[in-house]
Amino acid sequence: MERFPARGEIVDSVDTVRPSNAEERDARTARNGGAPTLEFGRRVPYDSYVHASTLHTLQRTLSGDPGEMSFLVVSQIMELYFKLIRHELEQARDHVRADEVWLAVAPLKRAALHLEGLNAAWQTLRWMTPADFNKFRDMLGEGSGFQSAMYRQVEFLLGLRTRSLMRPFKGTAAYEELTAALHQPSLWDEVIALLARHGFPVQSELLSRDVTDEHEADPSVSDAWVKVYRDTGPDNHLRLLGEALTEVADRFGDWRYLHLKAVQRTMGAKSGTGGSNGLAFLQRSMSRPVFPELWTSRTEM
Repeated sequence: MERFPARGEIVDSVDTVRPSNAEERDARTARNGGAPTLEFGRRVPYDSYVHASTLHTLQRTLSGDPGEMSFLVVSQIMELYFKLIRHELEQARDHVRADEVWLAVAPLKRAALHLEGLNAAWQTLRWMTPADFNKFRDMLGEGSGFQSAMYRQVEFLLGLRTRSLMRPFKGTAAYEELTAALHQPSLWDEVIALLARHGFPVQSELLSRDVTDEHEADPSVSDAWVKVYRDTGPDNHLRLLGEALTEVADRFGDWRYLHLKAVQRTMGAKSGTGGSNGLAFLQRSMSRPVFPELWTSRTEM
């Protein structure tokens, strides 16, 4: 039988977290008299799990301006959200591929909520004027959010695919990961294949096309969604899937708009640090819809 440390006894915590169960937690609470455990060994269990001490070493500003810390931390928060959103979209894609329509809805709903968190991060940079940004902008060199490999993975999963945008990562592990992601069907590709398996007359060419190319809206897919939405029965899981996908696309559209507004607010139409024409480049990117037939089908619904 496990021996619990006495109250006040130092617990030697290693880098891995030791799982516990409800009985152990109740026993620990009784032993501590309701107070939290305050003594540990080499590492606090929370840090063993979250690695907060590592995270807090990654904010290395390059200028003496105090506002740069906000820009850097928010950028890192966004990177973590990109990873979380990628995780959820991969889960949803795998469920759709396996015909598990109901199971695909939950990760899509989570992804939409994560996108809300991602979008909220822009609010904490609303204090930044062009003068504020100019205090440390030169220190960024050619660094740009355009070069986020994790964001590109999110775009690839959503069906937004431009091979040339992989070129900045040549010679890196990120390039190999992006190449692998590009050659896998996107979430939307898998949704179209799912519609075909459910008997909707989707153009056969869509099921055998080169998935490394960006999907273009097709009337047969739009017609399929019209039929899906006309079935208002409680067991129509495809309709629920469509709404979950719509929420993701909607929130991703919010991300693009807020990104554009943040750029417009802090630098106007100046050239971007990464070599693009900044605002104009973002405006063009917004013209590429995510899950396009979910939007075109609404005209006929």
